[in-house]
This record gives sequence, C-alpha cells and structure tokens, in this order.
Amino acid sequence: MKIIQECRRCIMSSAADPDIVFDQEGICNHCRRYDELLPQRVLSGAEGRAALGRIVEAIKSHGSGKEYDCLIGISGGVDSTYVAYLTKQLGLRPLAVHVDNGWNSELAVKNIELALRKLGIDLYTEVLDWDEFRDLQLSFLRASTTDMEIPTDHAILAVLWKQALAHNIKYIISGMNFATESTFVQSWAYGHWDWRYIKGLQKRFGHRPLKTFPHFTMLDLFYVHVVRGVRSVSILNYVDYDKTKVMETLSDELGWRYYGGKHYESVYTRFVQGYILPRKFKVDKRYGHLSDMIRAKQITREQALSEIAKSPYPEDLLAKDYSFVLKKLGISDNELQEIMSAPVRSFADYDNSHRMMAALRRAISFARNAGLYPR
Repeated sequence: MKIIQECRRCIMSSAADPDIVFDQEGICNHCRRYDELLPQRVLSGAEGRAALGRIVEAIKSHGSGKEYDCLIGISGGVDSTYVAYLTKQLGLRPLAVHVDNGWNSELAVKNIELALRKLGIDLYTEVLDWDEFRDLQLSFLRASTTDMEIPTDHAILAVLWKQALAHNIKYIISGMNFATESTFVQSWAYGHWDWRYIKGLQKRFGHRPLKTFPHFTMLDLFYVHVVRGVRSVSILNYVDYDKTKVMETLSDELGWRYYGGKHYESVYTRFVQGYILPRKFKVDKRYGHLSDMIRAKQITREQALSEIAKSPYPEDLLAKDYSFVLKKLGISDNELQEIMSAPVRSFADYDNSHRMMAALRRAISFARNAGLYPR
C-alpha cells in the first residue's frame, strides 16, 4: 500500500501531486515556491498603493486622448469582476472583453451584464464559431490529457491582444493574483501559450480546420509584447486582496452573485473540474485552490481539510450538467465513457513547444525581478 504524505502547512499531498517534494520539515515545494516568489509578485499596504499609483498614472498617460486607456477580461467570476470594479475606482477607462465559447452559465451572463452596466463599462464580445470550437474541445478530450480547457484560455489571450492592437492600448489589466493563485502543477494543465501543441492535437484528432479560432504564434507574442510594448498588469498583486471581503463588496455594490466554485462560471469548467479530472486523472484542483487560500492566510488548514472532504460535485447538479454536456458536444454516453476509460496521456506525448515556453517564463520572471515588467 502506497503511503500518502501530506504537507504540514497546506493540504497538497503526494496523492494530489505525484511530483511533489517535501523538505526535512515536511513542507512541500509549492509552499516553498510561494514563500520565494511572494515578495517578487505581491506588494501590499502602502508600498502596494504607491506602486499601483505609478502604474495607474502610466496607464492614464498612455491612454490620454483615446476612448479607452486599458483592457480588462471579464468572465462573470469574482476576480475579473473585482478588476472591473477597481479600474473604475482608480479612475481608469477600460474596455471589457469577453470570449463567448458557448459554455457560459446563466449566472455568469447576468453577473457580467449587471456589473458592467452599473460601472458604466463598454463590452466587446467575441463569439467563437461553435462547430469549430466544439470539434477542438473534442480533440482535446480524445487526446486524453488534462489540458482540455487550454483552447479557451488561448483564445482569450489572442482576443485580448487583438483588441489591444486595434485600439492602440498598451495595458491589459489581468485578474490573476499570486497570493491566492500560486499553486503550479504542470501535470494538471499545459499549453496556454502553445499554438504548436493546440494545432497539433486538432490535426491529429479533429475533423475541422481551425479557420476562425483566435490564436497566436511565438512571432505574434514577440510582436505584441516587444514591438508594440503591450503589458499585462496583475492589478490584484498591488492590493490587499481578501476574497471573502471582495465577494461581499461585489454583492453589496454590484448585485454580483457567487456561482459555487473557482471558475465555475463556465458549465464546461465545472464539469471538467468536478467530474472528468477527478474521475479519470485523479486530479482535484480544489487541493491547489484551498492550499493557496491557506498560504494567503484566508482560511485555516482545518477549514481546507473540511472543505476537501466534501463532494466536488453535488449529485443533482452533476446529473443535470452530464446530460447538458453530452447534448452540447453532440456525443453519446458511450462515447464519453470511452473517453473516460482511454489511457491517460501527457502533453509530452504530443508535438509541443515546452522548452521554448519554459524559457519564456524564465525571461518574464527575470524581467519582473529587474523591474522591467509589471508584477
């Protein structure tokens, strides 16, 4: 019987992450990485406010005379909605960008509409070609890797960069925040920026050419960031970000409503994280999410253990979503179960640009440490 080792600080374990490493004190590599990178990625208190003030002035200066001075992505979730709220509090003039991949929950749509109307923010929505995107999602499911949500993440970045260039906007305000989103397990997902990987899987498993799917290559990335100087600013890394208080603020001031789980504003995300990942791949992303909250001192380890003991998917909701996903994807129950029972594969089994992506991440980290790129 294999012995499961748990981190003494968070709830990550050798069951949640087979590649986890513990030091002599029983603390995992995710916690050590957090402690190492937190000072580089997050500024809080007066120091954070001062740094954020300088960034806001730069955004306003570059956006002077333009209709918009920054872009924000909007999903209806807590992080992106709070970014929208903060940008208006800071006196910025954002254009909100939303990518509709066909899986928005009704609550997410209402959250977006209500928040942007109350804040007075214009919205640009890019609707993906459903037949094409559906075929791409099926390709990722057939590839039998954990990366099945990569196509949406890639499309969102591509659309944001396209709109930044179209409006001559230098700053994209991101909802990422390191303090509560630090856990990185490569085996859980890979390929957000890797068009070679995405295109290769579609060529191997798909039936439709990707004629309209928003995408970018490494050359596009170089042009956007180096030639045109577009910058992504994780604005939540400059404020004291307490998720519970933030949700209360959004509820009180914007009428925002919680949707039940991290990134569960998407029905497909809910199904992937609540059903496919834990049942096929033995991956429960709640371990990472809850461990992040422990490190950020927003919940205790005991609270996290109590939460992880609960089912990731209420049975009535699972049954409803299961039928909906089958109908939406146009597959039978037998076809889905064949996908679920297929041997597990890794991104490394397919054509990819992993080495280049790793080098790019190191370059961005170096630029951040040198003060050449926002946190």
